[in-house]
Amino acid sequence: MLTWRLFPAFLLSIAILAFGQPARATWPLSVEGQALPSLAPMLKKAMPAVVNISTKTKIEVAEHPLMRDPVFRRFFEIPNMPRHRETSSLGSGVIVDAKNGYIITNNHVIDKADQIQVTLSDSRQLTAKLLGSDPESDVAVIKVEPKNLTELPVADSSHLQVGDFVVAIGNPFGLGQTVTSGIVSALGRSGLGIEGYEDFIQTDASINPGNSGGALVNLNGELIGINTAILAPNGGNVGIGFAIPSNMVTNIKNTLVEHGSVKRGQLGIGIQDLNPELAQAFGLEQTQGAVITNVQPKSPAAKAGLEPGDIVLSINDKRIKSSQEIRNQIGLLPIGEEVKLEILRHGETETVSAEIGTPKIAQEDGQKIHQKLAGMLLGNTTSNDPAEGVKIEKIHTGSYAFQAGLRPGDIIVSVNRQPIASLDDMKRAIAGGRELLLNIQRGDAAFFIMMR
Repeated sequence: MLTWRLFPAFLLSIAILAFGQPARATWPLSVEGQALPSLAPMLKKAMPAVVNISTKTKIEVAEHPLMRDPVFRRFFEIPNMPRHRETSSLGSGVIVDAKNGYIITNNHVIDKADQIQVTLSDSRQLTAKLLGSDPESDVAVIKVEPKNLTELPVADSSHLQVGDFVVAIGNPFGLGQTVTSGIVSALGRSGLGIEGYEDFIQTDASINPGNSGGALVNLNGELIGINTAILAPNGGNVGIGFAIPSNMVTNIKNTLVEHGSVKRGQLGIGIQDLNPELAQAFGLEQTQGAVITNVQPKSPAAKAGLEPGDIVLSINDKRIKSSQEIRNQIGLLPIGEEVKLEILRHGETETVSAEIGTPKIAQEDGQKIHQKLAGMLLGNTTSNDPAEGVKIEKIHTGSYAFQAGLRPGDIIVSVNRQPIASLDDMKRAIAGGRELLLNIQRGDAAFFIMMR
């Protein structure tokens, strides 16, 4: 006997038997004879060139001086603690030279890494070595065994326009290879304080932690940028991501492969943006460009005849909209290369040539001088500083040096009781010593810091 509860199911079974299996919905390949657009064919070619990067880094753990006293430890029964801890990070990279195994990523992805491992789209895991990095632009080049690799062709990013469709490929949150799409929202973004040299492509294609170092590609599957940063006031993606243009990346990559680092030159000028108020003061109608505020004596700019009040309109035939653009362009040119500047002086347009010179103010990664100085950017002091020595320009808050008490702006005036006036003096004073006794000038105060 059939119950009423089973009756609807009984009817359904009769209907299936009578009319056959229900039709299964499928995605149409075309509509009215026209094929539907899809990014799948392009991505099948592009995705194998984007890799996942994982790193491991050993960090020295700061320890209170009492903890080094064996009597103190024995009295309070304090066990021996590890002097190092291991950290890991995840990111992405792009194979740009399959023949040589060159992969481009962000400097912050592999910064201070002891081990770099690359995972390819076919699940192969390869050990990579660092060829060179440039913290100022956040670009690094690593190398893997060049066997059965797929490279991504590189496009000319100067042809990009706002509104062009783009696709971001990377490894967000360690989930594995992921694709997001959007458009170019803006070009030439700078002055954000993210990197030292900024000329970002802004996009609304979702970029999240782990996407760093991944590819931003056009609809032809060509690399147009390296995904680097997001603007996230609340910690999540809000549709504002930034990528380093491929032209800038290629220039830096070539230098890193050849030299291992980027040595930036200078013209020896001070500059500021040409705003409407300055334009009015100079009697100009245009408000785009940069004004030279000062020229250093005996600098390349002085030798070329540049003067305060000159307005820079273009560099090497590329129009200048701001002082940041001048800094970017000059910073990407090698020392000794000739640069052509179009300037406006007293209402007349002139063309001036200058040779990129060696910077007078040297800066160096502290780790290259001594392991205990890792995480710091050091520079020679200038006449504007209150003391002569080596100045701490930047310092990572997680570094041993920061935990030891060093801070940005501190001036190191002596090392191991030897007075120093420059980075070269500092290197000689250290001379392979394991411990560092630093005499620090901070404002009007002076004190010693012992780094064991």
